[in-house]
Amino acid sequence: MAIGIANPYGIYDPRMNNGTVVVGTSYDTPAFAVDCIESWLVLSGWHSYSNMKLLLILCDSGGSNGYRPRVWKYNLYRKICRVHGIAITVCHYPSGASKWNAIDHRLFSFISINWAGKPLRSFDIMLNYIRSTTTQKGLKVNAILNEDKYEKGIKISNAQFKEINIDRNEVLPQWNYTISP
Repeated sequence: MAIGIANPYGIYDPRMNNGTVVVGTSYDTPAFAVDCIESWLVLSGWHSYSNMKLLLILCDSGGSNGYRPRVWKYNLYRKICRVHGIAITVCHYPSGASKWNAIDHRLFSFISINWAGKPLRSFDIMLNYIRSTTTQKGLKVNAILNEDKYEKGIKISNAQFKEINIDRNEVLPQWNYTISP
């Protein structure tokens, strides 16, 4: 019997070989995706990179953090760039290329192996399996439960979108851009 939905959102830091998985209990929306990144930033990003001025985000081209959702770009600007004073470069994998995303190969694949065949009957059980995931190469994973409620279908007006300082990069300009505070 299900107790609720679980939307895991993963963040992988290849330099530190650390993963953070935020398990949401609401919809997987662009606002949720940005909140997950901000949680990582506050809980571990600043501890590992105290002088951070630029954050590079690699993500799939679709979904809540896809290249099209204006809410994703607006919330990155409003909740991270402006609040924390850092620029963000976002590079989206082109369609069909997400199979090379390190999140899948270096984080979620090992989480899936760790909980394979185990009933995930509660959020606590799920979080414990995520946190206990390790590899021989030293992967460490943190897990956070996000019980905030997120609405689907939120729109960003043209005026709001014009607030964002977006520079499109020359390589794959549709998928590669920098948002500055």
